[in-house]
Amino acid sequence: MRLYEVMYIIPVLDEEQTQAVIERYKSLLTANGAVIEHEETWGKRRLAYEIDDHREGYYVVTIFRGEPAVVKELDRVMRISDDVIRHMIVTTELPKPKPAPEPKLAPVLRERSGP
Repeated sequence: MRLYEVMYIIPVLDEEQTQAVIERYKSLLTANGAVIEHEETWGKRRLAYEIDDHREGYYVVTIFRGEPAVVKELDRVMRISDDVIRHMIVTTELPKPKPAPEPKLAPVLRERSGP
């Protein structure tokens, strides 16, 4: 299973409706065999430009593991839904651990012989 990140913007609704939309997409992912690794809600933000008469949107980012078929289904549903203003799904990777730095040896001072 690959690791994916989906970011979507939904219209500004009341809190109950917003949570219902988020839960619908979470349940769509889990019903199709995806495992949600992390979910983050960025909240209401002003859009850079007007999209379909919307000036503000509620941003949600979800990181999940799944098969490519899950991504196709999620993309298909988000495209036809009026609950999503914009969305983007990308393949991502877990950050690789940094190798431990090699210890620096103190320079050895040599004594100069002679004048």
